[in-house]
Amino acid sequence: MSAVRPRALTRRPATPQDIPFLFALRQQTMNGHLVASGAEIDDAHHMARLMHRFECAELLLQEGVPVGLLKVSRDALEWVVIQIQLVPACQGSGIGAALLGEVVDQATQAGADLTLSVLKANPARGLYQRLGFVIERENGFSHEMRRKP
Repeated sequence: MSAVRPRALTRRPATPQDIPFLFALRQQTMNGHLVASGAEIDDAHHMARLMHRFECAELLLQEGVPVGLLKVSRDALEWVVIQIQLVPACQGSGIGAALLGEVVDQATQAGADLTLSVLKANPARGLYQRLGFVIERENGFSHEMRRKP
């Protein structure tokens, strides 16, 4: 893959102080896809997803300003892309592809499978397929995808 991280993008571990931004980001970026997929959009659902594996969350910053979230769990044999979200102004700029390319490279070097779940109505599925993810199964709202090293 050898993705190049956009120059102005930095990361740091997310903290409890970041939760208001991350909650608003989740609503802003996910509500449309969730509604189109027939899934829940209530605040409790958003907060539960945000807090799931929060210890893996990294805040994405561009020139010091929060612009997104990357949450990846890294276990010995399998890594999981739990969430990747970018503010709308950064979508379509190649940032998401570069970040995921970086994670793909790292998982490949570690010899780990990389999995993710994507809502059926989310066009990001096309990016995931271009990066080598394949649909393994689906449930009512989403596709479960895997990329082998």
